[in-house]
Amino acid sequence: MEKLTRQEEDVMQAIWHTGEGAVKSFLEAMHPPLPPYTTVASTVKNLEKKGFVTSRLLGNTYLYTPLISSEAYKQQFMQGFVQHYFNNSYKEMVNFFVDSKKLKPNELKEIIDMIEGKSKTP
Repeated sequence: MEKLTRQEEDVMQAIWHTGEGAVKSFLEAMHPPLPPYTTVASTVKNLEKKGFVTSRLLGNTYLYTPLISSEAYKQQFMQGFVQHYFNNSYKEMVNFFVDSKKLKPNELKEIIDMIEGKSKTP
């Protein structure tokens, strides 16, 4: 699975949020500032070519459905991210956030509790 561009990710977020829908419904699910309709339509077609969505014709409107879940994309993206930036070490990634003061002690404790199975909610 290839990494999506920022624009493609924004559109995919709207598609995941909407489920099956037309370009107009995806545009309505996006956050301002909204791109032009033609930009979203072109991006959706690119996502279809890349295998992220499928389409079906209903009347004179194409409806698009995601083929890849947001969870599957996140998992693939994070694996590549950790491998590329942190030597394939999640420990190094957590250490980076601790060192840069982006992870508070109580958040680290919550992560430890999740790992140990004491908590299931982030």
